[in-house]
Amino acid sequence: MGYTKEQLLARLQELQIDFTKHEHPVVLTVEAQAKHVGHLNGALSKNLFLKDKKHRFYVVSALAKTNVDLKVLSQRLGLGKGGLRMAPEEALGEVLQVPLGCVTPFALVNESARCVSLLLDQGFKSQECCFFHPLSNDTTIALNARDLEKFLSSIGKQPAYVDLEANPPVGKDQPPDLASLVPSDAIAISGQPDKAAPSQVSDMNHAPVNYKSTGVSAKAVKPSTDVQKKKPSHGVSLSNTFADPEKFVENFIERTSSLVLAEITKEHAKQSSEKLGEEALSDKIMKKLATELRSSATMFKNTAYSEGFSAGSRHQAK
Repeated sequence: MGYTKEQLLARLQELQIDFTKHEHPVVLTVEAQAKHVGHLNGALSKNLFLKDKKHRFYVVSALAKTNVDLKVLSQRLGLGKGGLRMAPEEALGEVLQVPLGCVTPFALVNESARCVSLLLDQGFKSQECCFFHPLSNDTTIALNARDLEKFLSSIGKQPAYVDLEANPPVGKDQPPDLASLVPSDAIAISGQPDKAAPSQVSDMNHAPVNYKSTGVSAKAVKPSTDVQKKKPSHGVSLSNTFADPEKFVENFIERTSSLVLAEITKEHAKQSSEKLGEEALSDKIMKKLATELRSSATMFKNTAYSEGFSAGSRHQAK
């Protein structure tokens, strides 16, 4: 189980790190976040969760207006032109242990992320304060770069500031300038095939990302032809379910119908031949349905944003 927002904020207080907290509705874009904290003196951030062909992971944390070219960044790390891609969906939960839209440097507090490399935009150092999500995108905290460094040092992460818009030449006599930031260890992700998730381009702060390279989706392992052709015949992808309104409704009806029937069955069993306590049962069902709907609606909203961002990225690549 990863750190919660409350545990993270408590840790910041223990470290005597000065920060201000701003609570707001769940936000998935820089524009949406700016409506709640944009009037304050501080810099918005975007955070990318990436992986390379050898299953090594990276969090790139940048100012919202910084243009991050993955092709150039990959070359600067010594990974070749198409060595970086968005991390797969399952890595978000297994490695960073945060929900969609909540990638930040603070996610590295979890032990499962100890081998993740962190690249910080050097522009953070010139800002009076910077805005990040504290593992939950219904809250924004503001702190300065020095205090962010203090937190990172407390978890054994040496802050590495990078000019993310630089494009130095890389060649035989000009080695990659960021090669030292490549993690030494790979992280194995269980279960699912290596499918990139557009929603990982997250902390809901999405400034332009340049996807010029057609090699970004290169496979980390070369499976046999049979494996490549073989497709799972069971299970339903959550992203597919929540990207299709009809499937979303069907899924929700199935889940809520089961819940209602279960409650009615339990209530009948309790009261035997007595009259069903309609009001108590109604309240109980409504509370559970409300929780179920909130959860489903949030997933639908996250998926809808992810699909839109993915479409935008493809458009930029032309």
